[in-house]
Amino acid sequence: MDALLPSRTANALDEVVELGAGLVRPECVLATMAGDLYSADWRGGVARLRPDGSQALYLGSLPDGGALRPNGIALLADGSFLVAQLGADDGGVYRLQRDGSVTPWLLAVDGEALPPTNFVVQDSAGRTWVTVSTRHQPRALAYRPDVADGFIVCVDARGRAAVVADGLGYANEVALHPSGQWLYVNETFARRLSRFALRADGSLGVRETVTSFGAGTFPDGLAFDEAGHVWVVSIVSNRLIRVTPDGEPTVWLEDADAQHLDEVALAFEQHRMDRPHLDNIRSRRLKNISSIAFTGADRRTAVLGCLLGDSLPTLRLPVPGVAPHHWTHP
Repeated sequence: MDALLPSRTANALDEVVELGAGLVRPECVLATMAGDLYSADWRGGVARLRPDGSQALYLGSLPDGGALRPNGIALLADGSFLVAQLGADDGGVYRLQRDGSVTPWLLAVDGEALPPTNFVVQDSAGRTWVTVSTRHQPRALAYRPDVADGFIVCVDARGRAAVVADGLGYANEVALHPSGQWLYVNETFARRLSRFALRADGSLGVRETVTSFGAGTFPDGLAFDEAGHVWVVSIVSNRLIRVTPDGEPTVWLEDADAQHLDEVALAFEQHRMDRPHLDNIRSRRLKNISSIAFTGADRRTAVLGCLLGDSLPTLRLPVPGVAPHHWTHP
């Protein structure tokens, strides 16, 4: 365990409860006030977990018949979804209706096709934020500290898209600070949480480092709680970390084999990190957690998306999460 990241709850792993079954790569998870959970699913769409325990699946395919490979998903007010396409060599954002129809939503910016695309989220101002982790293909070539070609796209309420931040160390999930004044982003292989001042026109200020993480932490998903802290989810180490407003991190949950983490850290430092280091983790229960949402009437239950599991781990937390923009959507 990194000395800067002390364990907060030693028995937290024993308190984890799994929801759902049969999911395929539920990388991104969303929660609503009605108690529904939605997750990306590599069967080709979005899975829905209802409060009564039943499940539904909204599947589609690309207009050319290709496979839909959702990574990040966003729930829209009419019940449809925006899907960040993480194909082997294709990206962009598509709109998935619950009847299975799929239409292109954003395939290029400034005349350049979007590479495999990581994440998409909307905010209360009508803007949509999209991240591309890297321009490298295959993407595993960017699993190293000296690559920084990820970027963030802002699509305004009129549908105008622009790259608003570039040169990021594997741009992953983004989240607006509850004040609306900052956009936070996890840079997975720069191993840091960054933020940008957010201007009224959707443009961003210069990048600021909120906190840098030590060996074994590769930040992926994030969400804010009502106390102003941000919860960060790390792949590989299965860490859930709470970061204070001034950047102090505390680990609340971890499920990792120390020897395996040492092996991954060495591979990372030697620029040898590859897909097997993500796909062959060693842990007790968690399967490469990657995102976080707050659910329940009090929003004190964390639901964790994951790369390798077929269900969603949940854990009670001491503070409620901030209601996301889609909280009241169907």
